[in-house]
Amino acid sequence: MKRILLRSGKGPFDVIPVEEALHRDVIATNSGNLIFSDAAHKILTTPNVEVFSNGMRTDVGAAGRINEEYDAFVVPLANAFRPSFEAALQRLTRLIGKLKIPVVVLGVGAQTGVTYDPARLKPMEPTVRAFCSAVLEHSATIGVRGEFTEKYLNDMGFKDVEVIGCPSMFLYGDQLTVEKRAAALTADSRVAVNGSHTAVRGGGLHKIITRAHAQYPNLRYIGQNLTDAKQLHWRDVDSPAGRITEMPTHPDHPMYREDKVRVYIDPLTWIDDLRDFDYSFGSRIHGNIAALLAGTPATVLAFDSRTLELCRYFEIPHRLLSEVPADLDPADLYEEADFGPLTGNHKERFDRFAAFLDKNGLENTFTHGDGGEAFDKKLRSLTFPAGVRPWNDVDLASLTSRFGWLQQRVAELDSANAQLRRELTKSKVSAKAAAAKAALPTPSIYRRARRVVGGPLRRALKPTK
Repeated sequence: MKRILLRSGKGPFDVIPVEEALHRDVIATNSGNLIFSDAAHKILTTPNVEVFSNGMRTDVGAAGRINEEYDAFVVPLANAFRPSFEAALQRLTRLIGKLKIPVVVLGVGAQTGVTYDPARLKPMEPTVRAFCSAVLEHSATIGVRGEFTEKYLNDMGFKDVEVIGCPSMFLYGDQLTVEKRAAALTADSRVAVNGSHTAVRGGGLHKIITRAHAQYPNLRYIGQNLTDAKQLHWRDVDSPAGRITEMPTHPDHPMYREDKVRVYIDPLTWIDDLRDFDYSFGSRIHGNIAALLAGTPATVLAFDSRTLELCRYFEIPHRLLSEVPADLDPADLYEEADFGPLTGNHKERFDRFAAFLDKNGLENTFTHGDGGEAFDKKLRSLTFPAGVRPWNDVDLASLTSRFGWLQQRVAELDSANAQLRRELTKSKVSAKAAAAKAALPTPSIYRRARRVVGGPLRRALKPTK
């Protein structure tokens, strides 16, 4: 049995309570990550292959164990070629450099503006070059999101690059059905909207959301960031991102007060909920891909290269956010959206993706397995938490899970602190003995011990937010 280690925040069958999921950040700051990592997990699971999540850990020291326990390391990525991800990319490169097993990258992308100008990426070019070189020593080709990333790497001299899009779109293999359920949107239509903090605040999306909120009583905003989820579940507004009152996830926003906001920590509940909607739109690529996977029509308001190149490759209906008016009516987007190219050319794109996997020595469930039937059956046998919703109520049921988890955390911290105190006492005794033996003044040894042990102890005793 072949064993694949997959870079992901959690495995698709891991049922994690909301409080724990937010504490551990299993969505890796953005729940869209789970859409493509779960899809990759399903696609790569065959009768001959088991897939395991690495919990998003990049431990260079674990390279030896990974070499011994796994037959391949598969790395689904999104907009990894961006300045804010450079340090993480460098750690990943160091790990890959120590691996002796195949390493396959699925759907990596470079992030810049919609004009595809790579100037902002120039300073991190050595990091990108080192990463791609390390990967290509372990695989035949690198799979990228779209046309811009392909050209970006080609211009650096890398020719073993293939455009494969994102594995999220192949959750159901070569099958994808998206149809309009009504001739037009009406005030009774169920409409989902999504958007990044940058698009809402800097791109003017908040004006569109405000108008849609007034037009469509059944409008729902679906957030994706960890800060969004914490605002809904804990009413946490302490972080800089959490203070953006234009975001519907902020407790001061009317959509929050009206319970018209959700964040999902499991793709299954996310996609299932969107099946009941008539339409989805916004700047979040995976927020709208979740809708498409549910069979719900969606339009992307592209805000940067990472969204634009995926829309162009998969022929997802889209407009540039910078070119839509503040009084945009989603009904106009719905009317103009054509899903024929998206669904009609989907099989061709899947075949290209499957060929990429074959070239890199990976099987897929749709060609080599049961088409994901066993995977889906197991997933449906589990009960995942519902989407995180605004904490507006004060009934006992809404408090039980929160305070139960907090009590458990306090108990765990008490236990950890007790252990640290024992270690501190032991260190002091050892330091005193060493001082006596070396005829050194005991107080100086104590001060030294306090510096060694005191820092971790103070951090452990520091109240958690």
